[in-house]
Amino acid sequence: MNTFSQKPADVQKKWVLIDAEGVVLGRLAAVVASRLRGKHKPTFTPHVDDGDNVIIINAGKVKLTGRKYNDKKYYWHTGHPGGIKERTARQIIEGRFPERVVQKAVQRMLPEGPLARQQLRNLRVYAGSEHPHEAQSPEVLDVAAMNSKNKRVA
Repeated sequence: MNTFSQKPADVQKKWVLIDAEGVVLGRLAAVVASRLRGKHKPTFTPHVDDGDNVIIINAGKVKLTGRKYNDKKYYWHTGHPGGIKERTARQIIEGRFPERVVQKAVQRMLPEGPLARQQLRNLRVYAGSEHPHEAQSPEVLDVAAMNSKNKRVA
């Protein structure tokens, strides 16, 4: 028996639309990272980008469990001495670019390297319910219905 190894020319990519309203952030990011890598397909090959194109809408309405909404901190460094900065998840979600919380969560669930950066380019995140990808006729994936824990009720 031979091990199957998919060639980049044989990849079949689909478009998937996910509504993030009321969905728990970590569970959403895990599903999206798996879709971007292509692990849901029987033709998964670790060194080939055979994942789907994922569109996430309503990223500003994603939920965080526990006290993470107020306490989770995102750090970055300006490059200057003493230039470490931080923002809470609440400041980012209520700020100009609430979709960055979802982007960071998905990015941190992918392995580091050139392939992960290529796969991350297949992710499109929008804070509102509008997106410019209607022409691709994306298939709707209901993450909230996959598991009762995926949707935050309270």
